[in-house]
Amino acid sequence: MINSKKFFTGIIIAISLIFIGTITANAQVSLPSINISMGQANSPTEFSKGLQILIWLTVLTLAPSIIIMTTAFTRIVIVLSLVRQAMGTAQLPPSQVIVSLAMILTFFVMAPTINEINTTAFQPYMNNKITQQAALKIGIEPLRLFMFKQTEEKDLALFVRMAKIPNPKTRVDVPTYVLIPSFIISELKTAFKIGFMIFIPFLIIDIVVASILVSMGMLFLPPPMIAMPFKIILFVLIDGWHLVAQSLVEGFVR
Repeated sequence: MINSKKFFTGIIIAISLIFIGTITANAQVSLPSINISMGQANSPTEFSKGLQILIWLTVLTLAPSIIIMTTAFTRIVIVLSLVRQAMGTAQLPPSQVIVSLAMILTFFVMAPTINEINTTAFQPYMNNKITQQAALKIGIEPLRLFMFKQTEEKDLALFVRMAKIPNPKTRVDVPTYVLIPSFIISELKTAFKIGFMIFIPFLIIDIVVASILVSMGMLFLPPPMIAMPFKIILFVLIDGWHLVAQSLVEGFVR
């Protein structure tokens, strides 16, 4: 009985020492303070710098949307999603895998454009050889060239007409705000064309399986459940992921 009391007393003392040590340690740690103040700018230069910071923060917030709108990501992620839907595998591969694969293929397709932007704009700017405005102007040109190569003239003419600007004689005359929606529309159209071609063989399997089940009198057996293994086998036998990745990458005009 005495040993038990000693044991519990020792536990209480140990917990108390740990608690006191934690309080002391927390009391000794000083957290950094961040002060944000607003006031009048003393010169136009200070106002300009503050405005530039605000603009860059806005750009960083919209960066994911900008990446989606101006790169190969839109077409790739739509085609991969349509492949999954055509196979009827519900959430396999998971959406995270689809998006990750789309991002990897996007970086692969955009690698030449990114390298050109890095060589002609980013590195000279980091070495203080050109100004920020010049870097932005030079850096956007490879991206504009990539978008021009994927954009159909009909879609470009549509947004030129809706923007109510004179008909451009060269690519330089086309504003970026007109080029981007034209590029997105063309990418959506191309993605659904590829998706339609992918759907056809899987649709044939669905029709054949449904016809067999009806002829056998198995009306209450869901055809998609029976057809899914045959779709997976077909996709594996023809090395489907290899063909999809190859067609996606080679489908972009460089």
